[in-house]
Amino acid sequence: MPSPAPVAQFAARLHELTATEIVRAIDAGSTSCEAVARACLERIAEREPQVQAWEYLDPEHVVAQARALDRSGRRGALRGVPIGVKDIIDTCDMPTAYGTPIHKGHRPGKDAACVALSRKAGAVLMGKTVTTEFANVHPGKTRNPFDASRTPGGSSSGSGAAVGDWHVPLALGTQTTGSTTRPASFCGVFGYRPTHGDLRVTGVMEASGSLDTLGILARSIEDVALYRDVLLGVAPEPISADLAAPRIGFCRPYFWARLEPATQRLLEDAAQRLARAGAKVDEVALPGEFEALEAAHRWISGFEMARNLTWEIENHWERISEKFRNGRLKDGLACGYERYCEMRALVERLRRQLVSIMDGHDALLAPAAPGEATAGWDPVPHPWVYMAWTAMHVPSVTLPVFKGPAGLPIGAQLIAGRSEDRRLFAVARWAWRALT
Repeated sequence: MPSPAPVAQFAARLHELTATEIVRAIDAGSTSCEAVARACLERIAEREPQVQAWEYLDPEHVVAQARALDRSGRRGALRGVPIGVKDIIDTCDMPTAYGTPIHKGHRPGKDAACVALSRKAGAVLMGKTVTTEFANVHPGKTRNPFDASRTPGGSSSGSGAAVGDWHVPLALGTQTTGSTTRPASFCGVFGYRPTHGDLRVTGVMEASGSLDTLGILARSIEDVALYRDVLLGVAPEPISADLAAPRIGFCRPYFWARLEPATQRLLEDAAQRLARAGAKVDEVALPGEFEALEAAHRWISGFEMARNLTWEIENHWERISEKFRNGRLKDGLACGYERYCEMRALVERLRRQLVSIMDGHDALLAPAAPGEATAGWDPVPHPWVYMAWTAMHVPSVTLPVFKGPAGLPIGAQLIAGRSEDRRLFAVARWAWRALT
């Protein structure tokens, strides 16, 4: 990942700039919205045949958006920043197919709230990024940008690959299990899942409303913080510089033994390096009851997905992938309301426990993936790494700080308490600087 460069050097590598650098350069008159958009389009034209991150892309429309911004002179927090949008998020001027042929060519009547807020801030919508079918388990066409024989991770496959391969500096994903964390780790980018309920999901296909959040994939933690403020509809605030020595709990979750040995060593080494850099690091253990979150997530998500997709199930059952039909949908259709309520009660109880577990810590350090991207096209390997934290409704940031045995990215995950997202960004920036 490139370090920030002086404005004078921008023209040579516009597609590699972060969102923050793009806005700064355009405001300074060193480049234009159109020049940035064209640079990203050139990168996409070069790499898309290998990566296949885009479900819909209209270069003429992209350039038209950028020219209009240049002519208007309007400033905004994301002025001229190209973004990708996962294809389960509605866009009024582009199709939204939810990763399924059932809805091919579907044209929503308006933008999702997150898209409207992005445009209001001056972003240039490049196109729709590939999602797995209904943001679930059946893969799309996207390949890992570092090794085309491996998965980019899902379900926000195209968004992770587009940012990781320098197509755009920012992309919107979603997360119900690990759909932002996983591709961020596999594609070597920052991935942010917010406190549940903070960012509006109007116009985003609901998979499991009890678990769903938007996700942000970016190339810097500053861009994550900036985009979160845009999606909150508030004036952007810089990341706090007051954090001198963060209190970090090193968490070896119940699935620690299932991680690849190399990943275990990388995380252990990271904890030691953070301590040497001045962080107050101690070990944090999750009680054994947290193992029940795998089953709880399975039944809650399955129950809600099966109800949300009733129309597709009743009218297009055979056009839904066999893997999805025989997996989460089968679970959801078999799950009774009593079990659903029991699992929700369990999750609520564990959320209360987590508050006391995290007391005295600014963030927890935990795995973001068992190892490097797996070979083949399974977009959602190792769901057990992600589902517990997602069910807890807490914010997390994936940091692209590790390389595995094959030289491919592996992320580390930092997790904070509910509504402590801004503090999490400060810890993440501190840890990023200490580990890179």
